[in-house]
Amino acid sequence: MSLSMDGLASYYMNSASNASNASSIEKKVGNKDLSNASDDELMDVCKQFEAYFVEQMFKAMEATVPESESSDAGMTTMKDYYKEQIIQQYASDATQGDGFGLAQTLYEQMKRNYNV
Repeated sequence: MSLSMDGLASYYMNSASNASNASSIEKKVGNKDLSNASDDELMDVCKQFEAYFVEQMFKAMEATVPESESSDAGMTTMKDYYKEQIIQQYASDATQGDGFGLAQTLYEQMKRNYNV
């Protein structure tokens, strides 16, 4: 079995309710064949996935906050753009260092299951 992000992205695409989120992970992590990846490259991909996962979690939490009724269309577009940037930065910052441990767990499982 080839170890690549294709399988992860296709699994996410099939199980997610929003297919555009699946294409987003492919853009962030890439379509890399990791069967010959070094330990550092594999861990980097795992950290990128953890950051993406945390970003989606932050977006889901943010969606629970009611929006104000008065909004200008131009301001809404600008606000959405900066909100997206801030969420991505928060997710990246939250996963620096040891993060939540998801990247380390994923890394260890990939090493064990695929003998990379």
